Amino acid sequence: QVQPVESGGGLVQAGGSLRLSCAASTFIFSIDNMDWYRQAPGKQRELVASIISGSKTAYVDSVKGRFTVSRDNAKNTVYLQMNSLKPEDTAVYYCFFPGMDHWGKGTLVTVSS
Repeated sequence: QVQPVESGGGLVQAGGSLRLSCAASTFIFSIDNMDWYRQAPGKQRELVASIISGSKTAYVDSVKGRFTVSRDNAKNTVYLQMNSLKPEDTAVYYCFFPGMDHWGKGTLVTVSS
């Protein structure tokens, strides 16, 4: 089964930074689009960032200028660099890509005020 493993979350103060990692558990060199989602407590899961064809990126307005998505095909890993974190960024973060069989467990990011 293809299931991502997210890591890198933790507790940080507002204004701090975290770098999330997603180990895809499969070869990703042929996957054009990989995404990061997040789900805040009591809220629906939302798309946060996407990386397309290994270079083009897209972000939800609320994180533009603060988050950066990247990928390392040799390591089969996708990253989400999060800077200037805000309390409203608190959520469980998940990665997503075509072909995965299940959502991963996600990694919890908690931003204190």
